[in-house]
Amino acid sequence: MGSKNKLKRFKENDTFHNVFQPTREELLGNIYKNKGSWRNEVFKNNNPIVLELGCGKGEYTVGLAKRNPSKNYIGIDIKGARFWRGAKTAIEESLNNIAFIRTQIELVEYVFEENEVDEIWITFPDPQIKYKRTKHRMTNLAFIERYKKILKPDGIMNLKTDSEFMHGYTLGLLHGGGHDVIYANHNVYMLEGSPKEVTEIQTYYESQYLEQDKAITYIRFKIN
Repeated sequence: MGSKNKLKRFKENDTFHNVFQPTREELLGNIYKNKGSWRNEVFKNNNPIVLELGCGKGEYTVGLAKRNPSKNYIGIDIKGARFWRGAKTAIEESLNNIAFIRTQIELVEYVFEENEVDEIWITFPDPQIKYKRTKHRMTNLAFIERYKKILKPDGIMNLKTDSEFMHGYTLGLLHGGGHDVIYANHNVYMLEGSPKEVTEIQTYYESQYLEQDKAITYIRFKIN
C-alpha cells in the first residue's frame, strides 16, 4: 500500500465514529475515558463484549458481528490502515455492534476494566518462532495474564491459526498451566463437528492458506 493511500485511510479513520485511537499516555496513565464504559458509553447496551486481537482488515470482527447482532465486537490492531476496511464496511452496512481500536495488544489491560470482556479471538497471529521473539507470542504466559485480567471469570478464549507450531505451543502451555481446553482441532476443515463460526468465516489470508492446502487449527479454552 502506498504512503498516500495510507494517509488517506488514517484521515478517514479520524472521521469514523466506530474507530478509537487512545494515546499511550492515556492508557498507561489510567485516564482513558472508555475503560470500563464500553457497553454504556460506546455501544449503548449491556450486551457481551468480544475482542479480536490483531484483527488485520477486520474480516473476522465483521463476520462475527453479522452472525451475532446481540453481541458487541471490537477489533484491535496497531495498523489502522488495515482495519480501515472493516470500520468502513461496518459503517456502510450500519453494523452498530462493531468498533475498532488502534493500539498495541500489549496494552489491552489498560483499554478495558477487569471482567469487562466476555470472549477473545486471536486469529492468525505471527507465531514468533525464533526464541528471541517469544515475548511477542500472543499466547505466552504474560499475554495469558493480561487476558485473564480483562476477561470475566467464565470468559472464553479462541485461537485460530495456520501454524502447527503455535497450535502445539499453546496446547502445551494450557495443559501445563491447568487451563480448561474446551475444544482443540488441528485441521478444522477436515473433521466434522467444528464450530460453524470457525469454518464459515474466513480472513483474506486464510482463504489463501486453504488454496495451498494448509491445515487450519483451532483451540477454544478458558483461563483458570
